[in-house]
Amino acid sequence: MNTITRTIPSLLPIDDLRSQFPALSPDDAALDGAAGTQVPAAVIDAIADALRSAMANTDGAFTASRRSTEVVSAARSAIADLVGGVPAGVILGPNMTTLTFHLANALSRTWGRGDEVVVTSLDHDANVRPWRLAAERVGATVRVADFDLDTGELPVAAVERVLSERTKLVAVTAASNMIGTRPDVGAISEAAHAAGALTYVDGVHATSHVPVDVTDLGADFYACSSYKFCGPHTGCVTADPALLEELRPAKLVPSPDIVPKRFERGTPPFELLAGVRAAIDWLAGLTDAQGDRRARLLAAFTAIETRLQGLLGQLVAGLSAIDGVRLLGSPRRRTSTVSFLLDGFTPTEVSVRLGQQRIAVWDGDNYAFELMRRYGLSDSGGAVRASIVLYTTAAEVDRLVHAVAVLAGERDASQRVRRP
Repeated sequence: MNTITRTIPSLLPIDDLRSQFPALSPDDAALDGAAGTQVPAAVIDAIADALRSAMANTDGAFTASRRSTEVVSAARSAIADLVGGVPAGVILGPNMTTLTFHLANALSRTWGRGDEVVVTSLDHDANVRPWRLAAERVGATVRVADFDLDTGELPVAAVERVLSERTKLVAVTAASNMIGTRPDVGAISEAAHAAGALTYVDGVHATSHVPVDVTDLGADFYACSSYKFCGPHTGCVTADPALLEELRPAKLVPSPDIVPKRFERGTPPFELLAGVRAAIDWLAGLTDAQGDRRARLLAAFTAIETRLQGLLGQLVAGLSAIDGVRLLGSPRRRTSTVSFLLDGFTPTEVSVRLGQQRIAVWDGDNYAFELMRRYGLSDSGGAVRASIVLYTTAAEVDRLVHAVAVLAGERDASQRVRRP
């Protein structure tokens, strides 16, 4: 594992960083990054360049085919550097959800009646529903580890309580896409492995916010999507190639049987994979850190995390000071994502009013279905979610807080008018 110096490297100045994103505008406050980020010009150029070049399927003897083969190989290597895996263990696909359904089908072929699978109520449904359906098909039992409603944290003990000698797999998020909670995945993986189970870690939300090392996490499978870290709309899963060799996924007879290609269906989107590599190279260049790409990525995400945590503190303090705002959870370790309610308004009303001011937030459950159900918010519109990513500014955070405060003031004024 590469190491970085104790001194946190300096991130590219925010104005310089934002200038590289053609879609960003000072008129808009983009606080919707947890649903997907904008892309820098370097990614757009890489995709366009790939489309301008002669394209062909991989593994042929001619120039266009060799070019496509290199694009795929380069994307695998870049993803491996991003998360600390190895290229031979990187499965490419359209998105995390599709890949997770595919791997759930493959893994469930090794399960039987009476076996158990653990999911959590903190997770996005893409790391819950595929496992429920796979378990149902083979007669396995699904057990749920619940997060703490007050803190929003997922204690390791909550997972340990539902482990048994029959547990085959633990599916857990590296960070909640709704409230930002970062469970102790390393400790959870250790407990799962002690019980003889594998771990499937949803890293979609975490990967854009913090440095990732799949070995430190103990993740047997680590899934993420590049459109969350300034890349195009693709997904990937990283695993130990030796583990992948043990699995027999459903595939076409003539399609490759080698790992990881046996898990990849159809012709890949070569132009998007060129964009994935470009996004990761761009991220690696956000500080003046030296070393190989893995070392530079660790430095960049250390700097990104530091900056995002500062903005998170600003957002939490600002919202907490507004009368009638309720924040969901207060986890000690979290990404810069906050969900909240405002008395007197539905979440949709809040997001619409903010949208009219060109402040982008999301409302609803954001596919954190079990989390919203546990909070009792499934039938009332969920919550408002504001998320801070690497190009968010302090001014945008202030703009959101001010707009919510104005809404709260309107509510209070309306209530005064209605009093007899």
